[in-house]
Amino acid sequence: MKYSRILLKLSGESVAGKGNHGINETILDEYAKQIVEVVNKKCEVSIVIGGGNIFRGLKGIESGFDRVRGDQMGMLATVINSLALESAIKNLGGRAMVFTSIRMEPVGVLYNRDKVIEEMQKGTVCILSGGTGNPFFTTDTASALRAVETGAHVLLKGTRVDGVYTSDPEKDRKARKFDKITFEEAIALRLKIMDSTAFTMCRENNMPVIVFDMNRPGNLMKVVTGSKTGTLIYN
Repeated sequence: MKYSRILLKLSGESVAGKGNHGINETILDEYAKQIVEVVNKKCEVSIVIGGGNIFRGLKGIESGFDRVRGDQMGMLATVINSLALESAIKNLGGRAMVFTSIRMEPVGVLYNRDKVIEEMQKGTVCILSGGTGNPFFTTDTASALRAVETGAHVLLKGTRVDGVYTSDPEKDRKARKFDKITFEEAIALRLKIMDSTAFTMCRENNMPVIVFDMNRPGNLMKVVTGSKTGTLIYN
């Protein structure tokens, strides 16, 4: 096992499937299966999942919402996705617990770093919802913050593509994939891997990031065991 403690970042859109809205139960169950598999191999797992499949704060502003209220609605959307993932993991016999960045009992447990680490060591998948609890910060930033706080060995960003490319591979057939790239190189090439706040936090805290295709069954296990897949971003 190359990485025995990870933070997995999932986008809300990834669990929605092709429609980008709602929750696709087939995809959610496949994700849960991969997560339970690595936990059974003694990998400690925490997860941050976005809420863009339900509500996106910045889109809400375009509809007339105040930015703070829009971001708060987005935070609640992440809680919904987190509860769905928790249920899917438990249905497979795994242990899971939702933590919320703002007080929301009995929906979830208020986030506490020490409690999260304690639960991960017991084999519980800790799903960290609500972003940072503050407006103006994305779930990318929340994932970087929680990865650093909980001492994760790597931040895994599960996407619909198999790594980082010179341009969008879904639009550009000539896009070239990187097997690995430094943070400085990614910044120089203006690659949109994460938002700048999250990217800077990972770079300054020496938190490596691996971008990989979560939609390919077995890929999560490949990443945590050190098999070559996705793109590694490092200092």
